[in-house]
Formats: sequence, structure tokens, C-alpha cells
Amino acid sequence: MVNLKINGIAVSVPEGSTILEAAKLANVRIPTLCYLKDVQCVGSCRLCLVEATGARGLVAACVYPVAEGMEVRTNTPRVRKSRKTTIELILSTHKKKCLSCVRSMNCELQKLALEYNAEEDRFGTDHDLKPIDDLSASVVRDNSKCIMCTRCVAACENQTIGAIGPKNRGYAKVIGSPYDVSLAFTPCVNCGQCVVACPVGALYEKSAVADVWGAIVDPEKEVVFFTAPSVRATLGEAFGLPAGTNVEGKMVTAIKQLGSVKCFNMDTTADLTIMEEATELLTRLQSGKPTPMFTSCCPGWIKFAEHYYPEFLPNLSTCKSPQEMFSAVLKTYYCQKTGIKPENLYVVSVIPCTAKKFEVTRDELGHYTDAALTTRELAKMIKEAGIDFANLPESEYDNPFGEASGAGAIFGATGGVMEAALRTAAIKLGGNGAPLVFNEVRGTEGVKEADYTVGGKTLKVCVASGLGNARTVLDGIKSGEKHYDFVEIMACPGGCVNGGGQPYVHDEVRNNVDLKAVRAKALYTYDEQRGVRRSHENPAVDILYKEYFGEPNSHKAHELLHTTYAKREKY
Repeated sequence: MVNLKINGIAVSVPEGSTILEAAKLANVRIPTLCYLKDVQCVGSCRLCLVEATGARGLVAACVYPVAEGMEVRTNTPRVRKSRKTTIELILSTHKKKCLSCVRSMNCELQKLALEYNAEEDRFGTDHDLKPIDDLSASVVRDNSKCIMCTRCVAACENQTIGAIGPKNRGYAKVIGSPYDVSLAFTPCVNCGQCVVACPVGALYEKSAVADVWGAIVDPEKEVVFFTAPSVRATLGEAFGLPAGTNVEGKMVTAIKQLGSVKCFNMDTTADLTIMEEATELLTRLQSGKPTPMFTSCCPGWIKFAEHYYPEFLPNLSTCKSPQEMFSAVLKTYYCQKTGIKPENLYVVSVIPCTAKKFEVTRDELGHYTDAALTTRELAKMIKEAGIDFANLPESEYDNPFGEASGAGAIFGATGGVMEAALRTAAIKLGGNGAPLVFNEVRGTEGVKEADYTVGGKTLKVCVASGLGNARTVLDGIKSGEKHYDFVEIMACPGGCVNGGGQPYVHDEVRNNVDLKAVRAKALYTYDEQRGVRRSHENPAVDILYKEYFGEPNSHKAHELLHTTYAKREKY
């Protein structure tokens, strides 16, 4: 342990710790812009500069190591002046359209500028307005707002994609794609991790808000919303509620107050996905088809496989994602039951994911989803409608798709799809004594492995979240080093609870709170409180099979609930 003082506060930290880590233990705040825990630590923004004994000049707290007896000062006149000047220099090359920016009032640069009384035009405005790249179905890039923190680049590199990166040197340095092509023409998988890493408004999702408002007021349209499992655990953050607060009831009330709309529970088709996927897994195991079988719920992972590992496409479950299953069910079964013409039904999914926006454009999925709204976009609509979210009463989802199992809810956390599938597969293999909880696949670790013996059959399973971890697993399978029967992969680290469409969270929170774990805990708690916790026990799913699909993996189920994949170019 190393003993030092920060602003006179004595603190002991492990050898090799940085000043920033020591300051956290001393409850001393040091501002950062380029630093983001688990993403990047390069000391390039120079906002975390401090004075430290034994150092020549100011040092970057995020990378500078502590030393025995060191005394650190984080708020001297020299330090404050340096930070203010740095902020003013950043502002001189930043497009300051703050009032209309997607990050207005929730921008890390804006917050720091206010704290340090920065003058936005002290060094003038010296930038060229750059064209906005909005050709991608999911992510929009506005380089005129980029502050060169490179957090987006690091996030993309952690995902092992590299769709964006620094180009040129010195003052001419910019963040861009190879050959200046649009993100739409790169192997970007639309995961949106760059968006949630960006501290300003240089990256954001392609909005569907105007289209949805238009449908709500269109007298020819019947509008239905359905919400993804993880949104209940994150939407409250956009309204100042603590991370991990389950706001399902308020969320449903808010959606119904947007206009004459119905609100359904996507957990229902998460359960439907499990019925199809578990049946497909058992069929593969019994017929000798290619294993391991990979889950197919995550569109970011699917596009990653199509670009980088096309040899594994035969191993992908053919099941559509819960979003696409729900839309297909609504435009067919639901329309038949209600007499609504499919062209008059406007289907809106609320999802934690920017990749879902790309998914709705895929021809092989049938174009049943009309609009996909991120958690952030739903929050924007609620605020625009003048709804006092925090004080709303609670409501229940509409029938016939309001009921769902706890297994459907845990889809939003890494390992949740695996656990939900195992709950049903174990019953089919081993009878009523099968377990409800599979602890080994829970948790936020990047890779988890387990062996389960049910009904005399041993299943070797693996769970990976984050595409860097997925690559490690896939390479292990390719080399023959690893052997599994069933593999769950989610593109975003921690799963959908940490998706690219979730509420913006300042670095001060992300650096100090394990959001993935806190949000996932809300879903597992919700699961524990449900009366039905296995997908095959969901009454709504049972009715769907009895009245429409017949049985899992039936011909009709394959027509509407399953899909195909195709190899894509890497570059």
C-alpha cells in the first residue's frame, strides 16, 4: 500500500494506483473528459491535471502513478486556470448549437464549462462546419461537435470493430471512417457503444420520434407500443430516478398518455423466442446438426457474425429477435383477431439498442416494425408531452400481450437469454425437478462458462458480452480449444442494460458506479417477484400456439418467427 495526501486528506491505495483512483477513495472529485473507466485511459484531454510533489509541472491524474508520501492538490489557482483555459480551447473548435443539441442540459462539456466559468468565445470560433453523416440506419455523426476525446474510438476498438478512428495529425486531426466513407458503408455493427461513450453531441441515434408523433395523430393509424425487458430498469434515469429503479408501471402510464395508443410487453415474445429457440436447440442436439448453437436475439452480434465469422452462420439460431417476432405477430395474428388492416397498424418498439434501428430495415425480416425508439427517444417524447414522469401512477400492460414470465424479463442482462432457455430446455429434458436459477451464467463478467446435467444430458454452455469477448470465444471454438453446445452472445458489454440506446450517463457516474450490475439486479429482482418464471408457462404464449402457430418450430412458426443470414464484406 502507498500512503499519500490529497487536498490534505490521508489515503492509502495499492501500489500502481493512479492519482485519480486515490482521489476517488478520498472522495475528491477530479474532472475528466477523455478518461472513461473500462473504455479508455490516455490522459489526452488535460482536464484532470493536478499539482503533485515530486512532479515537474502539472500532471494528468488519470495516468500519473502515486508515490509514498506524495501530496496532491486538485484545486489550486494554477490548476483551475489550466482547466478553464483547456475548456475554452475545446470550445473554440466546437459547434456550439447547444439549445438544439441532443445533449443539451446533459452534456459533459457544457457542465464543465459552467463549473469553470469558461468563456465560450475567448479564443474565437475556429472550425469548419463538417457534413453530418446520417446515412446509417442507426447512428448519426456530427464531427463539428467532436472534441477529439477519442472515447468513441476506444469503445469501437474494445468491440474489435474499428469502424471509426483518428485521421491526420496535429490541428488537422479528425475522427472518421476509412476513405471518408459513411458509417453505413463500413462494418459498423450499430451497437451504439460509441454513442454512450461520447461526452457531447457528436454521436447520436437516428431519431424516429417525428415519425411516431405523426402516426399517433394520424386518424388512419392504430398505434401500438411494446417495450423491451431492460427499459423498465433504465428509463427512470432520464427523469432523475436512481439507476436500477423499476419504473414499468410509470412507463406504461406515460406511453398511454402520449395519445390513443396501446402498450404491450415485449417480455411476451422473449418467452416466445425461448419456446422456439429451446426447441431448436433440442432438435439440433438430437439430430446432429451443427453445434454449438448461438443465440440470435442481438442484431449487433448478428451483423458482427455476418461480417467477421460467416463460417458460423449455420450455427446461429434461426429465431428472429423478440422485437421482430412481436411485430410479425402483431401484423398477422393480432390484426386477424381485431379486424385491423395490417397497413393501418403502426408498430413501435421501445428498445435499449441502436442496432435494432438497423434490424427493422433488413428485408429478410419482413419489415413488420414501423419504428424503433431507444430508451432515450421515449424519454424525449415523454418530456415533450409535458408528462410529470416521477409522479405518475402505475398502469398495467394491455391485453392480450401484457402477461409474461420472469424468464422474459431477464433477457435484458447478459446470461439472461441463456438462463431463460435453460429453464425451459431443462424441463423438456429432465422433468419437473429442473432448477429455476442458473447462477453460473449470471454476473457482468465478459465470458462465463458452465456445464449443466439435466435429464442425463450434459450441456456445455458459454455466455459472452461485448464483441471483444465474443471474438475470444469464437476463436477458441475455431481452433478446437473450446467445445460448447449452446452459446449466448450480446454485442454490448453487460447486455441490453448497457445498450447503445440507454440514457446518457455522465462519466462521473460511469466511472464510479457499476451500471451494468445495478441495472441487471433490477431485472433479476423483477423475475423473483413473478408468479410465472418459465417461458413455456406464459398463458399468452400458450394461447398463441393453440390459436395460431400450432407448436414450436411449426411450418407457420418458421414462416413468421424465423429468418436467414448472409455473409457481409469485412471492409
